[in-house]
Amino acid sequence: MMKLRRLLPSGRSSKHDPLFKVVHSITGLQPKNLSLYKRVFTHTSMEKVDASGKKVNYERLEFLGDAVLNTVVAEYLFNELPDNNEGALTLMRSKIVRRSFLNEVGAGLGLIDHLSSNVPEEKYGSDVHGNLFEALVGAVYIDVGFKLCSSFIHRCMIVPSVDLEKLQDKVLSHKSLLVDWFQKKHLDYRFDVAEDNGAEKVNYYKATLWVDGGVVATARATNKKKAVEKVSKRGYFHFQNQIRSIRNKH
Repeated sequence: MMKLRRLLPSGRSSKHDPLFKVVHSITGLQPKNLSLYKRVFTHTSMEKVDASGKKVNYERLEFLGDAVLNTVVAEYLFNELPDNNEGALTLMRSKIVRRSFLNEVGAGLGLIDHLSSNVPEEKYGSDVHGNLFEALVGAVYIDVGFKLCSSFIHRCMIVPSVDLEKLQDKVLSHKSLLVDWFQKKHLDYRFDVAEDNGAEKVNYYKATLWVDGGVVATARATNKKKAVEKVSKRGYFHFQNQIRSIRNKH
């Protein structure tokens, strides 16, 4: 922990600093090193550097926060699901730390409202909320240690947002589930993806799911991967009554 703190500039905390109040209101903690949280709320477009020429933004803290989140969630699941094996625990952890879920948590905390940037919000990317939440976790971990960071994660994410019973039925990859079922049933299937821009300025792709020579579903999205997952989800609902027997494997 001491080595991690030495890698970042010291920034003595002041209760009169507006950032102190922001961090305290979000985390419930009293920040010690405000320079950490300034990084959390600094977008790469600001192109800030410290005295040694190193970039100042949230990306490195995001990397650390991702690892801390995985550890805290793993410990939580280990204690809450004593009968689950390693594979089941790993799958459940993936359902909790998935990008869409972290985006919801970050958005709920209003982290983007405090982000300094030189580009408009629509340029941030769809995952900015989750990225900021991971960066905040990383900053809290360095600032106050694992125990208080774990408490923060439980208080702001696990307790209000994690429902293990509902997550049992959560499907992470509709494509993976479908392919597994198609192979078990020896069905002939394929996914066709082609550009389908129409009048839009943004590139779109159309995915078509064929099963045994017939079209089951079509879908459009802004990239190939999203289009395939979207058409897979529609295909899943088409076959869902027959697929339920293997749902908990995905």
